[in-house]
Amino acid sequence: MTAQTKRDRAFQLNKEGLAHYESWEIDKAVAAFVKAIAAVPDNPEYHLNLTRAYTRGGHYDQAMEAMGGYLQTETKSDVAARYERLFSTALDDVEVALIEGMKTLEMPVDRIGKGIQMWLEYRITVGRRPLPTPKPALWAAGIAYAIAKINFVKTNRADIAAVFGISPQSLKTKYDEIVRTLDLMPADYRYFTGDVNPLDKLVEAAQLLEELDRQFQDDE
Repeated sequence: MTAQTKRDRAFQLNKEGLAHYESWEIDKAVAAFVKAIAAVPDNPEYHLNLTRAYTRGGHYDQAMEAMGGYLQTETKSDVAARYERLFSTALDDVEVALIEGMKTLEMPVDRIGKGIQMWLEYRITVGRRPLPTPKPALWAAGIAYAIAKINFVKTNRADIAAVFGISPQSLKTKYDEIVRTLDLMPADYRYFTGDVNPLDKLVEAAQLLEELDRQFQDDE
């Protein structure tokens, strides 16, 4: 197989992987990205996409390992430096603002932990796009608001904006951006902290309807 054929094959596999990623077919996405990397090991985008897929699937050990492969191939020093900071144990400015703000909002420790997790996952999911953070409180507010909404916390945008010292409209813009990037949903399994997730009932209902439909169909 020629080098160009390998590149073409890897390009197609990466494209397929991204389609699976967007459809939440995580195992298929991972498999496609792994094959793309095997064909063209020096493409940082393929390594980063594998990292993103593992992260979306909640496989954090594999995500960090894949990120190691990405950092070995990334040629843009500013982007690489941003991802290298993910391995630091020190809190960044967004995390500091997030913890302080969520404590002021009297959110429990487990939800604060989910907020920190969300910020980590956002930084990975955003990929190689620029991620300016001149206003850490704005990012922290967007994440705190997302955690509150996912967990059905009775609060409003104006109250959260006031705690973080930003405008409600700015909060809405940042919140919408976070929702789009992470593909968030109500009671999202990744960030929901309650004992009983209402999505479980929806899944059970869908399975029940499917079974009833099979029984209803007269195939004899």
